[in-house]
Amino acid sequence: MPGKKGAWSPQGTVDLKLDLRPPLESAKELQNKDSGLLDGSPSELPVLEKTQGITAFQALIHLIKCNVGTGVLGLPLAVKNAGLLLGPLSLLVMGFVACHCMHILVRSAQRFCHRLNKPFMDYGETVMHGLEASPSSWLRDHAHWGRHLVTFFLILTQLGFCCVYIVFLADNLKQVVEAVNGTTTNCQYNETVVLTPTMDSRLYMLAFLPFLLLLVLIRNLRVLSIFSMLANISMLVSLIIIAQYIAQDIPDPSQLPLITNWKAYSLFFGTAIISFESIGLVLPLENKMKDTRRFPAILSLGMSIITALYIGIAVLGYLRFGDDIKASITLNLPNCWLYQSVKLLYIAGILCSYALQFYVPAEIIIPFAISQVSKRWALLLELFVRFAMVCLTCVLAILVPRLDLVLSLVGSMSSSALALIIPPLLEITTYYSEGMSPLTIAKDILISVLGFLGFVVGTYQALHELIQSEHPVTFSNSTIFIQAKWHST
Repeated sequence: MPGKKGAWSPQGTVDLKLDLRPPLESAKELQNKDSGLLDGSPSELPVLEKTQGITAFQALIHLIKCNVGTGVLGLPLAVKNAGLLLGPLSLLVMGFVACHCMHILVRSAQRFCHRLNKPFMDYGETVMHGLEASPSSWLRDHAHWGRHLVTFFLILTQLGFCCVYIVFLADNLKQVVEAVNGTTTNCQYNETVVLTPTMDSRLYMLAFLPFLLLLVLIRNLRVLSIFSMLANISMLVSLIIIAQYIAQDIPDPSQLPLITNWKAYSLFFGTAIISFESIGLVLPLENKMKDTRRFPAILSLGMSIITALYIGIAVLGYLRFGDDIKASITLNLPNCWLYQSVKLLYIAGILCSYALQFYVPAEIIIPFAISQVSKRWALLLELFVRFAMVCLTCVLAILVPRLDLVLSLVGSMSSSALALIIPPLLEITTYYSEGMSPLTIAKDILISVLGFLGFVVGTYQALHELIQSEHPVTFSNSTIFIQAKWHST
């Protein structure tokens, strides 16, 4: 069988080679090798071994694991922005639509694989061939731009997640350090802890910069897969501890709004869609399965489990903390070492995940950059580009240090395009010349329009919230001069 491809996910897709060759190897060559990095949303997958294929159960586990990451920690705040009734309903609809768009991508890729006699086709290739099948001559002539568009949103999303990670690292470490003097081993009593102010959160971001620069020097996916495993273990343990805590002592929810205004809801969209952005995962997972005919059922089952988990964590988190819910639910946990360990575990997991998220845009940008210079300067230029990209994500995180707004911006700007806007349009360009029912066309147009509205309104509102901030130094998720309280568990 011809060499298969792997891909990163969930915020787009790119095919990667397992053992990197010299720097001058092009991105095209990287796409022709077996195995790759399957990354979650940002939770990460270890490299899938393509020997005899994976079973349906293994595919289900990988699908769930790649979806459940740091994005779930911001969903309680997303429900606050939508309302106790509208939030869960919107998550349900969003999960259904995201799953439907994944099915569209799978069907389109399968069609072109059969037509062109190819064993596998990634997201970008599928979009390119979809445009080539379009009845519009202009779209056919510019079909290669479809692949470039997917690549652009992939880079944008990945670097955006790197920014989210830096803000997350700084916020959680800041809170742990400020509360360390009052942290105890007893989580059973009501107490009030006055946090000790330390340096600004932006200085914490700079403190992580040297570690991030060292991590991105790792170019071998076999080594990165070890970091992926460590990240998955730490996040799984943390989520279990969080879930058992928020399910206890839920106060009266009668004062919580059922529906909020459209401005707050636009922030909900960006935060929520970023959690469902795993569409780039579906093609490599299907390709790795022993029996690909079972994949549609596995995809539907997996997304149903994921949606139910998201709604459960989001609703319970909002019910537990109400209007005091923060950009990451870890920032609401009590000040005892059991729950402080959750933050430390997630800090370790996110630190490991940064190199994995960074790998994808690096393998797109670096081969192009070093192809412009001689071999003599290739290694030096590669190091410069890697360090410059890390510094760029750090600078952007410092400029927009509010975790909630960073999540909303990334989700609205790029995740909505990859998950909601492009797949329905792909279905139209792929099947229109063969005849489509008006109802199907209307459905696809509606999904794309709603995704585009979320793209525009969510991006605008996130930027507006940032510009209109009355206190640019003290951020909503900062812990400076805040009294942290917890109730008995």
